Amino acid sequence: APQFDLDGSGRVDFPDFLTFARLFSQSNASASPPFEVDPETFLNTLVQEHPRLFLTDAKLAALKTRWETDLELKKIVSDVLSTAGKILAKPPLEHKLVGPRLLSVSRDCLDRVYHLAIAWRWTGDSRYRDKARENMLTVCAFPNWNPSHFLDVAEMTNAVGLGYDWLFNDLDVQTRNTIKSGLIQHGLKPGMDAYAGKGPSTWWPKSAFNWNQVCNGGLIVGALAIAETDPGYAQSIVPSAVKSLPTALETYNPDGAWGEGPGYWHYASRYTAYGIGALETALNNTFGLKEFEGLVKAGHFPVYSAGPANLYFNYADVGERSARGAMACDFWMADVYHDDFIAAAEHQILKTRKAGAQHLMWYVSAPAFDLSPDLDKMFQGEVEVAYMRSSWNDPDAVFVGVKAGYNQVNHGHLDLGNFVMDALGERWAKDLGSDDYNLPGYWDKKRGGIRWTYYRLNSESHNVPMVGSTPDGKSQDPEGTSEMTRFTTTGAFPYVVVDLSRAYENVEGAITRGIALVNGRQDVLVQDEFDLARGRFVKWGITTDAAIELLSDDEARLSLNGKQLRAKILSPKGWAFGIGAAEQAPPQKTNKGTNRLVIRPVYETYSLRLSVLLSPIRTGQDIQVPEVRPIADW
Repeated sequence: APQFDLDGSGRVDFPDFLTFARLFSQSNASASPPFEVDPETFLNTLVQEHPRLFLTDAKLAALKTRWETDLELKKIVSDVLSTAGKILAKPPLEHKLVGPRLLSVSRDCLDRVYHLAIAWRWTGDSRYRDKARENMLTVCAFPNWNPSHFLDVAEMTNAVGLGYDWLFNDLDVQTRNTIKSGLIQHGLKPGMDAYAGKGPSTWWPKSAFNWNQVCNGGLIVGALAIAETDPGYAQSIVPSAVKSLPTALETYNPDGAWGEGPGYWHYASRYTAYGIGALETALNNTFGLKEFEGLVKAGHFPVYSAGPANLYFNYADVGERSARGAMACDFWMADVYHDDFIAAAEHQILKTRKAGAQHLMWYVSAPAFDLSPDLDKMFQGEVEVAYMRSSWNDPDAVFVGVKAGYNQVNHGHLDLGNFVMDALGERWAKDLGSDDYNLPGYWDKKRGGIRWTYYRLNSESHNVPMVGSTPDGKSQDPEGTSEMTRFTTTGAFPYVVVDLSRAYENVEGAITRGIALVNGRQDVLVQDEFDLARGRFVKWGITTDAAIELLSDDEARLSLNGKQLRAKILSPKGWAFGIGAAEQAPPQKTNKGTNRLVIRPVYETYSLRLSVLLSPIRTGQDIQVPEVRPIADW
């Protein structure tokens, strides 16, 4: 059962039977297969008039009435019209590939068409209609939408299908037919071929990750846009998409987390909203796709994944400074699942972020309560992630995110047990995130693959121990696995325990990482315990943007933007901090200005308890050194 990567050109196979069995058991936990659509009858419920996708004229009229008294809605409308106005001055789109991708052009087209079409419908200003029409005619005249990288086709199909539906009554017959012809030729026909196993990109219908939702969702929008005049495309595409989507939707189980990281959560989730939302508004039937346990809860995941400065715990191939921004699919989820928490979180973000066209399309009112989620939360599934913090309202709060799971997850790095730490408004322990997807062999994830020679992707750049037969240590096994065995959120000592015993190749014995908030949730304790069958060298490190000053063998001071954090080795005695280099030579990202606080091994060890306290330095507060206890006694 091969899996493939988002923007890559190579495949990633499941590493071993254990991993496959785990995924198989998860994928059958809450599904009710088969998800079938009768191609002969499902269009009986098709809404015949346009617009029928997402925002009908009746819903638009209701929004305009609500706009009279809803201040949040007024801001969203203002944001959308401002963006649409800027799009009016943009030059025509061009068929230009970046590497193997037309994706940036497809996304630009989607952004343009959604904003221009909704601005036309809101204001009646013909400039928006004419510019939307111009953009759709331009891309329909392209030689193709790059089916070898099918995301490009899917996003363009979404854009043109939506524009065709929303502007249907305002297009002359010739223009309408020209746009429909381009949609069919460049979008729907390649989609039908892919489902039939033909063409240059046929693997994604069986993918368990974001390609599945994006490709299926975009094709559903395009097929339903023209279903009353050309039903054959919908009769082929919709049943195939509904059959395919559960493979990816099960990845949200059991509680909404996403193995590819929070950035890809957004990509996958917004196309989940496009696909299911189009089915619901055009057919009044979602064929059971809304009912997955994890999807019901998914909107909570990005909220918990962001720290006090709004930076994500950016594990996997997520950008280095990736931050939680406005996500209109949260409005869709809040509406569909009647979840005021998700609605409140998105409205909170929109106080400081610009809204997009989809926020208006899926608008839900702000609930009348303050957002007060739990301080600590664990998510399970393809990847296990635990979050702990001292406060939701204090910008200087302490925040820690910890990761477990398996290294072959889509977009995965060799980072089992990795953590990030925020305090005093800064990120002290960081993840560098993705490198350039066009690097040679970037998607070669097998043992010995080129991918693992890249610094940002192997263990050396991550905040994890390295274990090997030499003092330099060794990265984790590309086929390594781990699991969170304990997670306690009681009182002032929340902690998580990760079993890393199967994370390293040719290392026998028990390896356990415990991470806790201590001293009233004001400091972070990182403790690694090793009970090995043979002696190994253990190298410890964290990546940071801070300047590092070594105060003594067992104590270091980190300085960042006028703030300071103290790191102290509590155990064992005689081990010392050092400063390591993170900078790399092109064509890798150079990581200029990034440092490594490391503990280099003193000797080979069979048994080791390595305990480090990370303490933000606050005026008038003394640092308290906790007693070192075995993790088993936590």
